[in-house]
Amino acid sequence: MLGNFVYANPTKLFFGDEAQKNLAKALMPFGKKVLLTYGGGSIKRNGVYDDVISALKSAGKEVVELPGVMPNPTVEKLNEGIKVARENNVDFILAVGGGSTIDYAKAVSVSAWYNGDAWQRFWVKQEDPTPGERIIPVGAVLTMAGTGSEMNGGSVITNHAARMKIGKVFGVDVMPKFAVLNPKYTFSLPQRQMVAGIFDTMSHILEQYFSGDDDSTSDYLAEGLMRSVIASSRVAVKNPEDYEARSNLMWSATWALNTLIGEGKPQDWMVHMIGQAIGAYTDATHGMTLSGVSVAYYRHIMRYGLKRFVRFAEVIWGVIPEGKTDEQIASEGIDALESWIKEIGAASEITSLGVTPDMLDRIADSTIILTGGYQTLDHAEIVDILRNSL
Repeated sequence: MLGNFVYANPTKLFFGDEAQKNLAKALMPFGKKVLLTYGGGSIKRNGVYDDVISALKSAGKEVVELPGVMPNPTVEKLNEGIKVARENNVDFILAVGGGSTIDYAKAVSVSAWYNGDAWQRFWVKQEDPTPGERIIPVGAVLTMAGTGSEMNGGSVITNHAARMKIGKVFGVDVMPKFAVLNPKYTFSLPQRQMVAGIFDTMSHILEQYFSGDDDSTSDYLAEGLMRSVIASSRVAVKNPEDYEARSNLMWSATWALNTLIGEGKPQDWMVHMIGQAIGAYTDATHGMTLSGVSVAYYRHIMRYGLKRFVRFAEVIWGVIPEGKTDEQIASEGIDALESWIKEIGAASEITSLGVTPDMLDRIADSTIILTGGYQTLDHAEIVDILRNSL
């Protein structure tokens, strides 16, 4: 490994089919008033809400509820959360749901006591809270695996008026203090949401894997995670209540984006930038925007990182190299990725997500261009990738 880094992750995890039994004790060190935030109400139908309320009562907490967090949390919803958190002077935020709900809780945690435009400061300008600024601590009960938000500082917010969807990665002070991961809590998800989470996990790994040229331990860890995701996904799409498969997917999702496998690496993240720009225009499911553009993107950059794409083909997909050029081997690996995307039922083209040809220039205009991958894209290249994803 050639990179220099500092690694710290303060989030305590409770994992397993009885993980929720730790929630009351985990809540004890924090203040009395808890802001409970969640999505559209599915947790009330599947029993998770009852488990959480029971734990909150057992811990002696006063609960303020903030439901209705949407799949792509908006600036308007953030401002609502800021108002509720301030008016009730909450001591802690407990997010119950998937990555969007946890992202939202983190956004409220850093924004609630900032007297200014939080969207502009934290997301547009990418600033961090200054030392001493009040940050409300966050905990999470995970009900959808994929984003890794339960063990990182990331928070993605959408501004429909500005046609922007921006992620901000905050430091350790914003990471959840704890997260409860019970794989059975994910069983009631619609299959499409499960599949979106599976590809989101895979994409997080790929974004970190397709960068750098040195012999990095981080890449060997990434390869193990990818192989696990592929194997478990094939079981889960056939039997969504296979506990072993769903537990492996949940655990892989957490480790895919808790910063470990990206240490010492430059990292790419352009699939996410393009996918988030699509989401700002269509509100399409995040994981599906990633699967929709990944194949075209990786075909586009393959020649710039050919050695890594050959390794990906051979190690992850078992491509036989004999008698083939490096280009042929690498291309077979991307073919295998595309076949797997279709096999599990993820989106393989962006037309199904509401993208039309007349949107491509505007989506490219909204795409943030990063420089960590094998090729720094320009506007025309982004349009070409989008066109090849239709």
